[in-house]
Amino acid sequence: MHRVVALALPDVVAFDLAIPAQIFGHEDERKLYSFSVCAAEPGLVPTTTGYAIHAAAGLEALLSADTIVVPGFSPLNDPPAGVCEALREAAGNGARMVSVCTGAFALAAAGLLDGKRATTHWRNAQRLQTLHPAVAVDAGVLYIDEGGVSTSAGVAAGIDLCLHLVRKDHGTEAANRIARRMVVAPHREGGQAQFIERAVAAPLTHFAETCVWARQHLAEPLTVIDMAVHAGWAPSSFARKFLAEAGTTPLRWLTSQRIAEACRLLETTDLTVQAVAARSGLGTAANFRLHFMRELNTTPSSYRRLYQGRNRSLTLGS
Repeated sequence: MHRVVALALPDVVAFDLAIPAQIFGHEDERKLYSFSVCAAEPGLVPTTTGYAIHAAAGLEALLSADTIVVPGFSPLNDPPAGVCEALREAAGNGARMVSVCTGAFALAAAGLLDGKRATTHWRNAQRLQTLHPAVAVDAGVLYIDEGGVSTSAGVAAGIDLCLHLVRKDHGTEAANRIARRMVVAPHREGGQAQFIERAVAAPLTHFAETCVWARQHLAEPLTVIDMAVHAGWAPSSFARKFLAEAGTTPLRWLTSQRIAEACRLLETTDLTVQAVAARSGLGTAANFRLHFMRELNTTPSSYRRLYQGRNRSLTLGS
């Protein structure tokens, strides 16, 4: 069982803490993860919203964790005594380190972000860079996965990062199931912009309808021009407006939808790689492998071996 421990620092952001609790600690996911909360000292931990939460464990819980999540906190004071040392020791033991929003300041204080790309809430990015010049801060993305260390931008971007980690651990189907339960988008890429010009689109916009239509026709040789025509926009205007609303280009979005559909088919069917490539609109098997390797750093066959068997064993055990 993969052990996830959230470290609640004083004045923790309650929403940031709720993200890993809902994704890793919900009763539906107890076959995948165990989840607990610890603090610098066991007991009540104040939140930024005026109430306290209870952490049953102290820093010793970090030493047996497989993944450690540090939610945001404010004000951005140095972590309590012993926290940085405990984080470094846990990382040395092989724990995957994760921060949500300003939790990156704690990882940076422990030296775990030195020489790495990292992100945080865009309002705090310059401060993080100033305080920790050895960190390559990128304020323009939703999350960054550096392998052993992952950081997310502000607030809801933590959902995207945690779903990304579930996707890495257990595949697209598991991540999508959790996203459906939480009623959130199943997949936003880490490279999407964290500051989107229009964060909440009006209901039933042309773009929303076009995105639904595109997902229903992934097996066809769709292009950005096809999407623009469906939306009733000139291609150049469509591309600009799509980027402003979605935080990513139409082509990048379309490719990510094709990859997501390919992952689903690899996990849930016995279709050949060529058939999966065709149904997801990624062309030949060779072109499919190229895109898949570029996006996920693995081959379709390796992905299937890892996640299809894992998901079937979870289904049989349910």
